[in-house]
Amino acid sequence: MQIVVLGAGALGSVLAGHLVQAGEDVLLFARGERAKYLKEHGITITGLVDFTTPCAIVTDPKDISEADILIVTVKTYDMESALASVTHLAVSNALSVQNGVVKNEQLAAVFGAEKTLGAAAFFSAEVMPEGPVRFTLNQCFYVGELPHGISEHVKNLVKLLDGSGIHAEAALRIQTIEWSKFVGWVGFMALSVLTRLETYKFLSDTGTAAICVRMMRETAALADKLNIPLEDAPHLPVKTVVSVSEQKAIEKLRDVGAVMKSRAPTHRVSTLQDLERGRGLEVEETLGYVVMKAGEHGVPVPTVETCYRLISGINRFVS
Repeated sequence: MQIVVLGAGALGSVLAGHLVQAGEDVLLFARGERAKYLKEHGITITGLVDFTTPCAIVTDPKDISEADILIVTVKTYDMESALASVTHLAVSNALSVQNGVVKNEQLAAVFGAEKTLGAAAFFSAEVMPEGPVRFTLNQCFYVGELPHGISEHVKNLVKLLDGSGIHAEAALRIQTIEWSKFVGWVGFMALSVLTRLETYKFLSDTGTAAICVRMMRETAALADKLNIPLEDAPHLPVKTVVSVSEQKAIEKLRDVGAVMKSRAPTHRVSTLQDLERGRGLEVEETLGYVVMKAGEHGVPVPTVETCYRLISGINRFVS
């Protein structure tokens, strides 16, 4: 089975490295200095696991003609140009681990809705300045047919991922999982950028947790308007947070913060990692998407809009 991973950042490297270690045929698309480093040193993963493995690196998308599975891991703001470079690719199935919910529409526009799988990655990693990737969280990688369903393609992919060491599960209602993750991510992303703290810290503080709750509730109201149900996840009780009183919701997030402090104290949202390295932020395709869609459907999102404008301003000076 030919697997193409489009993007050699933290998650792309973790996926490609694990799949290669498991004996799968993987091509990893990388650019610039990252491509040079990977060709010379291979993929090095530290943290939850420790290994270094060589991997076939591709720098010109035209060198790839087909893929049984295409996994897109580039940042949301690079999605359009990345997909434009692989429109020639004959793909059996395509999926994206990106933040946000626009990714499926973008993949379907290029490869067709019938070949696009939904995916939600609850795992985290960070590319260290010297080149290795620190793997910090391996919660679960959910995959499913859109808008719902589990096919043989999904079962096979989940078996492949899980067998490689990436905990994976087939999801009957992948759209619900994607939006549930997005609702939580919106709050986490904004607080990580505005506080510049490790995740457990802003979740543990009553004031910052309150802002996170309000952003989650506003985004959940948009999901409700779009008739997309939400659910609780093992690491983040999204449905509960947006349903109970604000005080109880804050307590729930503080509980999550306590768990993260014990299990993943160094975890930082990827957007904060980008900010600290002077890179562009995934704001237009995430917070901006919520503000745009909410405006179209008459859903008030004042907290999200305020944070969107603040972070957009920050982004203009770092990108």
